Amino acid sequence: MSPQEPLLDASRARRLPVTVSITRRVDGNRLAEVTRWVQSGVNLANGYDGFLGSGWVRAHADSDEWHMLYRFADADTLEAWEASDDRADWLYEGRELVEVARVERRTGIEGWFDAPQPGVPSAPPRWKQAVTIWLGFFPLSLLFTTLVTSVVPGWHELWPIATVLITTLCLTPTMTYLLLPFVTRLLQPWLRR
Repeated sequence: MSPQEPLLDASRARRLPVTVSITRRVDGNRLAEVTRWVQSGVNLANGYDGFLGSGWVRAHADSDEWHMLYRFADADTLEAWEASDDRADWLYEGRELVEVARVERRTGIEGWFDAPQPGVPSAPPRWKQAVTIWLGFFPLSLLFTTLVTSVVPGWHELWPIATVLITTLCLTPTMTYLLLPFVTRLLQPWLRR
């Protein structure tokens, strides 16, 4: 390995999307306030360049631990959000509502597989992640291709590059925001085994 290779790897890593997973303990007597506070943070982050989305879940209805994920396009856009006055003010507003228990950063799809409860490994093996993604992507891709070719016969032969572009533009957000979260919830027992 040349002396420059670690620098190239670090540079490449800074350009990868980053998922932040935070476990917060929540005051159970103030759930409505916590919910509003969390949503206001999502709304703030949504105004920042590179914000790719967020989500939050509880292990069960009575749980005082909330697991929150947010994702930015790269390390620089994440750092801009985390260093912002908006975020600092938002965190200050929530200081009596929540307490941070754990923070993890991940670059890659495994951010979707973060542990929904304490004591569970943070991500299943990569082969299980790959199977999970394929189980969502294959039927979605097949359905999309079937629908589009029935509406516009021969479109993939006429415009191959446009076909790939349109397909990925439609399927990537569908997978990320709808199908992958659904499939991972469905397969949780297998993923955690």
